[in-house]
Amino acid sequence: MQAVEDNGLTAAEIEAGRKLFAGEWHFVAGAGSVHSLPAPGRIEVAFAGRSNAGKSSLLNALTGRRALARVSKTPGRTQQINFFAGGGLVIADLPGYGFASAPRGDIARWTGLVRSYLSGRAKLARVFVLIDSRHGLKPQDRGVLDLLDRAAVSYAIVLTKIDTIKGQFESRVAETEAAIKKRPAAFPIVFAVSSLDATGIAELRGAIARLVAERGAGA
Repeated sequence: MQAVEDNGLTAAEIEAGRKLFAGEWHFVAGAGSVHSLPAPGRIEVAFAGRSNAGKSSLLNALTGRRALARVSKTPGRTQQINFFAGGGLVIADLPGYGFASAPRGDIARWTGLVRSYLSGRAKLARVFVLIDSRHGLKPQDRGVLDLLDRAAVSYAIVLTKIDTIKGQFESRVAETEAAIKKRPAAFPIVFAVSSLDATGIAELRGAIARLVAERGAGA
C-alpha cells in the first residue's frame, strides 16, 4: 500500500503533481468578455480570490516560473480572465474581487464575466478560492462561496501566505474548515500554502493531479 501524505494524497499523486507542473507552461489567452473566452478543450481549474490574495504568486510557484503570471502590488491589476496551459491542464486566473483601482463600470463588467464563466464552463473541474490567511474569510469571500454553491461549482479553499501566521496556523485552518463544513459545493479539505517558502505547494499540485486523473477517467 502506498504511503498517504498530507491531505489524503499518496506519494504517487504527489509525484504526479510534480510532473504535471514540471513541463512547459504558456499563456493561452486573456478574455475580457464572454465572447472572447477560448473554446474549452482540456480540463480546467480556476483560481479566484480577493485582490492581492496572492494568485499570481501562487501560479508562479505551482508552475515553477518566475513570471508566468504578473505579480502586482496594485489591487485589481488583473482585469480579465487569463488562461495558461501545460501538461494537459488549463488554468484560469480570475480577476481579483473586492477593492480594485478601477472604475465601477469596469468592476461590474469583470464581475459579470466571471459569473458567466463559472456557471457555464463545462470543462471546469474545480475553483480554488484563495484566502489571505492573515485575515481569514471576509464577507466578500462568503459572497463568492454563495455564488459557487448556487451554481453547483466545486471549489476548495486555499489559505495563502501562511508563513506570516505561524503561531495562528492551526486555529486559522480549523475556523476555515468549520466555515465551509455545511456548504454544498465545498471540498472538505483546506489547503494551506506559502509561495515564499513553498510550504504546501507539492500537496496542492498533487491534489490538482488527482483531479485531472479523475476527470480524465470519467471523460
